[in-house]
Amino acid sequence: MKKTIPLKLVALASVSLLVAACGTDDAADNGDAGISEQLEYTITGIEPGAGITERAEAALEEYENLSDWELETSSTAGMMGQLESAISNEEPIVLTGWTPHYKFELYDLKFLEDPQNVFGDAEFVHTMAREGLEADMPEAYTILDNFSWEVDDMQGIMLDAQETDFDVAAADWIEGNQETVDSWTEGVDEVDGQAIEIGSFPWDSERASSAVITQVLQEHGFEVTLTNVDPSILFQALSQGEVDATVAPWLPTTQGAYLEEYGDQIDDLGPNMEGTVIGLVVPEYMDIDSIEELEPK
Repeated sequence: MKKTIPLKLVALASVSLLVAACGTDDAADNGDAGISEQLEYTITGIEPGAGITERAEAALEEYENLSDWELETSSTAGMMGQLESAISNEEPIVLTGWTPHYKFELYDLKFLEDPQNVFGDAEFVHTMAREGLEADMPEAYTILDNFSWEVDDMQGIMLDAQETDFDVAAADWIEGNQETVDSWTEGVDEVDGQAIEIGSFPWDSERASSAVITQVLQEHGFEVTLTNVDPSILFQALSQGEVDATVAPWLPTTQGAYLEEYGDQIDDLGPNMEGTVIGLVVPEYMDIDSIEELEPK
């Protein structure tokens, strides 16, 4: 389905594309010289509990040139505000980034090469359930097991939600992709108000997937409770049967440590999305391509 991007977002995207295409002499002359000093040897991050935050902290230890750098944690919204400000003023910025995310729809960005592979290769988003869900709720289990979609699907919902909200954006996506949704529910009997709790993370990518699976389950007769918690809490809750299922974990790198700790008590249904990426991200106008090009303090 071709998406229509609101005018406000088109304007923002146009600014970034113009910057990336034209730039200024200062940006072109800077290269990597002075970039680190301009950044005050700081990487812009998101929430402390995020898996990408842990990987970024590992990068500060793994890369000798980053040993005196700092990771500034805040929130996803705070990161986006700093990115928008940097783009508007054509200033350097290095941030923790991942796809799918709507910032790649708005701005011309690139991942820095990661020679030490701290951030891992392309990842998969998995669906997981508590042990016993298949026997207790076979209809929900089947829908969850069938759930599969593409990076562009999630990214489109995230972008649309900036002008509406995730429930509206998810409903619009479902309406426009009914054939895909039907493939998840084909042959599954409807239920009558059976309660199910879906666990997720409080970040936009997971808000998109959780909004979709919540509405699909609701349309099939389930009474869904959606709970957003940090990854460590979610994995523990799944292992203890306190949450029924999730479509949120990123593996093998982002939340791999939690799966290693709790995986024996969790039913991993496998990937529902492939091709996700995490790493350090910069605007295209920055003349730098690798983490190793960031200067030491």
